[in-house]
Amino acid sequence: QVQLVESGGELVQAGGSLRLSCAASGRAFSRYAMGWFRQAPGKEREFVAATSWTGGSTLYADSVKGRFTISRDNSQNTVYLQMNSLKPEDTAVYYCAATYSSSYTRVEVRSTAYDYWGQGTQVTVSS
Repeated sequence: QVQLVESGGELVQAGGSLRLSCAASGRAFSRYAMGWFRQAPGKEREFVAATSWTGGSTLYADSVKGRFTISRDNSQNTVYLQMNSLKPEDTAVYYCAATYSSSYTRVEVRSTAYDYWGQGTQVTVSS
């Protein structure tokens, strides 16, 4: 079992930056592939970024590539999402997710592949 708690969401002006954190409790965090997803009002949940065990492999949605960076600190059981050059269309509830993996290189973009989810943190970008 893994429990995930996101934090760091807030209201920010367009062009600004935020860093989201996702703290995990439970065993073997370093064996979990991690991802960030977001859901805007009236829209489906969408993939944002994902990372493998060590953070050596990462993937990003095209809409955030070059602006967002996912990273993890396994010693702190935490995964981060650094968000720069924020746009109003980035406004959403952001969720982190975890899935156990037997492969250290696995990076997962499918929401259905994740077993554990946090409660979400609201990011609002004003124009």
